[in-house]
Amino acid sequence: MKRTTIYLDPELELLLKLEARRTKKPMAEIIREVLRKGITAKRPRSRYVGAFDSGHTTDAERFEEVLDELGFGEPENS
Repeated sequence: MKRTTIYLDPELELLLKLEARRTKKPMAEIIREVLRKGITAKRPRSRYVGAFDSGHTTDAERFEEVLDELGFGEPENS
């Protein structure tokens, strides 16, 4: 594990100490648990994602054309 320093306001420090006492866990362990839960929590997708069509095609939708433009198309008959 990597050691780091964080700054807590007095209220948060008190809450952390109380939780450590209640759970009989070190404060560092509680901080790691809370960070892990917060960082790995699934975030709900915005209800607007995919709701609108810009009208622009993406390269994925025209992959054959893009490959041709880049010179990766069918070889020409000589």
